[in-house]
Amino acid sequence: MIKQVEGGVTAAKGFMAAGVEAGIKYKNRMDMAMVYSTVPCVAAGTFTSNVVKAAPVLWDKKIVEESPYAQAVVVNSGIANACTGRQGMDCCELESKYAGEMLGIPTESVLVASTGVIGMQLPADRLREGIRKLAEAKSHSLEAGLEAAKAIMTTDTLPKQIAVEVVIGGKNVTLGGMCKGSGMIHPNMCTMLGFLTTDVNISKEMLQKALREDVVDSFNMISVDGDTSTNDTLLALANGLAENEEITSEGEEYDKFREALRFVTTYLARKMAGDGEGATALIEAKVIGAARKDDARILAKSVICSSLTKAAVFGHDANFGRILCALGYSGVEFNPDRVDLYFQGKNGSIHIFGDGVACDYSEEEATKVLSEPEVVILADMHMGDAQATAWGCDLSYDYVKINADYRS
Repeated sequence: MIKQVEGGVTAAKGFMAAGVEAGIKYKNRMDMAMVYSTVPCVAAGTFTSNVVKAAPVLWDKKIVEESPYAQAVVVNSGIANACTGRQGMDCCELESKYAGEMLGIPTESVLVASTGVIGMQLPADRLREGIRKLAEAKSHSLEAGLEAAKAIMTTDTLPKQIAVEVVIGGKNVTLGGMCKGSGMIHPNMCTMLGFLTTDVNISKEMLQKALREDVVDSFNMISVDGDTSTNDTLLALANGLAENEEITSEGEEYDKFREALRFVTTYLARKMAGDGEGATALIEAKVIGAARKDDARILAKSVICSSLTKAAVFGHDANFGRILCALGYSGVEFNPDRVDLYFQGKNGSIHIFGDGVACDYSEEEATKVLSEPEVVILADMHMGDAQATAWGCDLSYDYVKINADYRS
């Protein structure tokens, strides 16, 4: 059984964190974070599919693929270190080297991540000073984990973190996580950054397998604006301090870990989608009765990516034609006359379309459902048993305001 507990990245045994103000781009706000394990960890990662990849993405891919272990992550917000050429890569190496010296660990065991404005160079002197502060401030406390979650925010309106416990191999295992992301959110691997920490004892190969399979139905099923960032990064560190028998293959214990991982990543993904720039509502699109799993994913994602559907939810307008339109151009073949559409809220469900025509529903009741902070759109395709869920947000006036002024 999965039990949600207090905290985030410091909830698992052996993990420390910190968040500090370094003045990377803004003043009077925390903008650097560190996650550190007291012992070496196996590391896994998934990264942006954008051809234009930020320097930290390239650095982390190399560390995850080639380094035997990782032990720390250094993150900055404000400047993305993307489209920065050789100087950007040199900056990643400088960060890792300096953090390694401060923590007493190898350069190649330090992962880095950045989020913020594309095209600006990171100030090396402020980075060094920020890393020094982080190394001194790091703590096992739950508050330190929260400070780290706050420090990685850009246009996010709230920190996003979670921790859970599960019994694996007779041992209590903890899995914690934090993420940021509010705009330029349309992950496709896997701007979003996510960091997971766990004390489970698992091989590097199985951790990577679990993470790679998980993002398909969690972070890859969200969208705020359809823009896949240059910096999308999800990193997982496992230090083995729970002392369960090492998970080296698929089976019951691996499945328990996967279930806990899914709980954490789905929670964080929903939090990101609901905190989209300017958003007033989380939109959940659930497709059932699809012929194939991939079809269900495509259909659900098409609905939450539709600007017209997003605008309709913002206006509390039960314009089901926009949903059908989004399903229809998704590329999946289906019979529109067999589709049933529903709006669902905390107070019930409204059948809005079926048998090829509008249902006899109350516009007033539909408006009430669409005025709730979480709106569920259910599409039953009546073609099979496959289903999938995607998450997005409504499209408000504030989205344009926020992004028109972002660089300033």
